[in-house]
Amino acid sequence: MPMTVDQRLLEILVCPQTKQRVHEAGVDLMERVNQAVAAGTLKNQGGETVRDPIPEGLVREDGGVLYPVRDDIPVMLLDEAIPLEDLN
Repeated sequence: MPMTVDQRLLEILVCPQTKQRVHEAGVDLMERVNQAVAAGTLKNQGGETVRDPIPEGLVREDGGVLYPVRDDIPVMLLDEAIPLEDLN
């Protein structure tokens, strides 16, 4: 599935915490993220369990977090970011 975030926007987006660039999450990563959502084991940085599937995401350059993209809009809020370190 092609990314729906405008390419010009993607070129200027950075992580609000580290200022690292972000890039599109791959299909394999999004499958793992959504498996964790379905299992009820995925939490965002705010500590809340993520209950809704995430159709797309942007990954910080270091691979540490994923920012969800909902309705073609990147959600670049620190509490909504998904830490990827514990994702199986």
